[in-house]
Amino acid sequence: MANVTDATPWVRAVRASHDRLAGLVAGLDGDGLRAQSFDTQWSIADVLSHLGSGAEINLLYVNAGADGGEPPSREAFPGIWDKWNARSPEEQAARSIEANEALVSRIESLTPEQRAAFQVAMFGPVPMDLAGLLGMRLSEHATHTWDIAVALDPAARIAPDAVDLLVDTAPRMAGFVGKKAQAPATIAVAVTGPERAFTLDTGGVSVLPADGETPAASVALPAEAFIRLLSGRIGDGAEVEASGVTLDELKSVFPGF
Repeated sequence: MANVTDATPWVRAVRASHDRLAGLVAGLDGDGLRAQSFDTQWSIADVLSHLGSGAEINLLYVNAGADGGEPPSREAFPGIWDKWNARSPEEQAARSIEANEALVSRIESLTPEQRAAFQVAMFGPVPMDLAGLLGMRLSEHATHTWDIAVALDPAARIAPDAVDLLVDTAPRMAGFVGKKAQAPATIAVAVTGPERAFTLDTGGVSVLPADGETPAASVALPAEAFIRLLSGRIGDGAEVEASGVTLDELKSVFPGF
């Protein structure tokens, strides 16, 4: 299981995710940028714009956490979003790759001492360490990169190095993105590649390490598909084996972002 206090694997995975995205975008022309992504309401350029504005905002947090400064005010975010939304698809694509490279390069430049001392408040009063910040960024970046990749290749999957790390953030992610089920249930979740065992409560919307009890309902699926399920990106569920609960019921709990 990943040691979430050690930022090193997260730094590497964020770099790899950026490089993968840059490679995908490099071959796209104007029509390609305007094509629909996995998200039916967003073009590929829209996804890139979202990742670009996110990179710009995350860089503000990284600088604050590394230098001991104040985190950015949320009042600054709408101006950043408006600026990105006003750009053409071609500009959104080019600037997104530049903004993401700037963020990743800044993270890579942090000294061991800065990484160890890193703290920044992002959501609530409890400060986040560098691994925590990168975990959130990787979750967003890897899944949105998949939104583009799968539009170009239906067989695309979230990158394995990201999956290996993100599967252990499932408890935090589920509570953040999940919605209470109309008919709450407790479900045993078994994932493979890497192997993990969780207990999903669709009433309180929590994912916890399995405690030895055997719920009546169960789900078995690859870890990559589990991450897509939590982020609202599961398809017909051919890779999902479910008993006592339907895939539609699970998808209603995790509608996506």
